[in-house]
Amino acid sequence: MLELKSVEARYGAAVALRDITLSLAGGELVSIVGPNGAGKSTLINVIAGIHRVAAGTMTLGSRDLTHLPAWRFCEEGVAIVPEGRRLFTAMTVRENLELGSYCAGAKGARRESLDRVAAMFPPLTEWFERPAGTLSGGQQQMAAIARALMARPRLLLLDEPSLGLAPVIVLELFEIIQRVNAEGVAVLLVEQNVAMALDIAARAYVLEQGRIVAEGTPESLLREPRLRRAYLGADEAGAQHTL
Repeated sequence: MLELKSVEARYGAAVALRDITLSLAGGELVSIVGPNGAGKSTLINVIAGIHRVAAGTMTLGSRDLTHLPAWRFCEEGVAIVPEGRRLFTAMTVRENLELGSYCAGAKGARRESLDRVAAMFPPLTEWFERPAGTLSGGQQQMAAIARALMARPRLLLLDEPSLGLAPVIVLELFEIIQRVNAEGVAVLLVEQNVAMALDIAARAYVLEQGRIVAEGTPESLLREPRLRRAYLGADEAGAQHTL
């Protein structure tokens, strides 16, 4: 479904991503892991249309996204949950969710989508009329995921969803991500919690200094001692830690 070929991204003259080639099948859950500063957020922003492609090609199905304006990505079925959630804190939760359904094809199904996310996140109905800024970090993250789902995406991008959350909330959050994926939405996950990111992924890519240095199933990646130590934050016994 999603395919990047030799993609490069830059900040001015500085190259942030170099020769990125990756793919994601329809309904697949893929994780991107690597140390801080590796370019993970830049990569997810490129796929969301927020950061422009400097070289290479990016397609979603038969659609070439490489030079598509950023606002068109949502219409093509791409939605992002950005790092830090970025809700409109003075607006109510309901208003934030409704903003997620303004792209073509989603606005007419707003009521149905609202019922769907309310069923997926039962506490949401209790927060609908509350300002989003009054929610806890975990509640805000759930609202941010629900807002993205209001766009009825076929590809959901998640940038560091566990950042700053308590472990018990992270467990609940990853269960939700798996449930979204089980409903047929492809998920590309950038995550600092390597153990959990690999635990739920079908495949993973390891990013370092703007390059993909390894890819494969979580099991195959964890069989490589060098990768465990250098990129996956694991000790000799194979225990994973967050990067």
